[in-house]
Amino acid sequence: MPASTPLAIVLVSGGLDSATVLSMAQAEGFACIGLSFDYGQRHRWELSCAARVCAAAGVREHRVIVLDPSPLQGSALTGGGEVPKPDDLASIGQEIPDTYVPARNTIFLSMALGLAEGCGSSDLFIGANAVDYSGYPDCRPEFIAAFEALANLATRAGVEGDGIRVHAPLLKLTKAEIIREGTRLGVDYGLTSSCYDPAGDGSPCRVCESCVLRAAGFTSAGLSDPLCGGAVQC
Repeated sequence: MPASTPLAIVLVSGGLDSATVLSMAQAEGFACIGLSFDYGQRHRWELSCAARVCAAAGVREHRVIVLDPSPLQGSALTGGGEVPKPDDLASIGQEIPDTYVPARNTIFLSMALGLAEGCGSSDLFIGANAVDYSGYPDCRPEFIAAFEALANLATRAGVEGDGIRVHAPLLKLTKAEIIREGTRLGVDYGLTSSCYDPAGDGSPCRVCESCVLRAAGFTSAGLSDPLCGGAVQC
């Protein structure tokens, strides 16, 4: 790998969006470190998916940081009740759902920022999306812009160096557009998991908000979800 190849820290959850972002970062010429988090989430199956996604992409390194889950309680994803099952697609994103994890993206990006400075990287990638999403406040363009501004105020790289850039290339894409782009880049979505309430073997529940959004995205894209055994809709 050429010495001039820029390095990026990519948040990789094991889901569809982050797998796409990882491939997009590589397509832009970045060498990538994948960064995942074990924060006591009920859908910890995603961590094994993150490992497979990173291995398939040939990242420079994949790190998993174990966090104390106690500050992240109060979400359906961290033991704060049942994962909601929406009645229909139209009801998703109308308000902040019970699956919102307090300050999750703020914490994840902060850890990525520290890793980036230590590794000599100026670029962070996150799969936040503000179109087909579940209403999380930390997936909005305003949040991404504010965090980038903070990063450039709070770091040596921001004050004395070339600055920190937070890339969120999926922000304004629909789920179908994300899937088409990932497919164009060769992402194997069979390695990913989107489910918030998977079975012990990782099988998706098909009815949580994340599963519903995934299914709608593949249907709209006119493509088959490999998790459905080749069916366009499952």
